Amino acid sequence: MKKHLPTVAGILLGLCFLAASVPVLLNLDFAKPPPLPEGTPVWHFMEAFGPTGYVKFVKIFEFVGAIIVMVPRLRNIGLLLLGPVIVNIIAFHVLMDDPRHLINPMLDIIIVCALFLLWDARRKFAGLLN
Repeated sequence: MKKHLPTVAGILLGLCFLAASVPVLLNLDFAKPPPLPEGTPVWHFMEAFGPTGYVKFVKIFEFVGAIIVMVPRLRNIGLLLLGPVIVNIIAFHVLMDDPRHLINPMLDIIIVCALFLLWDARRKFAGLLN
């Protein structure tokens, strides 16, 4: 069972990012976020980055990282792609949004799976720190 946990975590992490990226990349109607309250930091952030194409750029990284992290041999490359995205998601919720939104099932799955996969591959990533 312990041998299969990284595979399960990789698939869960990949599915979470696929669920977040595919609807935005395909411009599906149900992916449209609700209107944001004007004048809030979140509104300013989205007004700045929405029209520039930055969100699509990040969603492409999410999509590619999601596919790669589900393949066991490529999982660490997928983690390297998704790592900055995960850090930005956490920073967004802590700095701009209400930090209570960090208690979100999908975000919790992402954080737990990513940390578990990093811990599981810590010997392979140790070379990056030396």
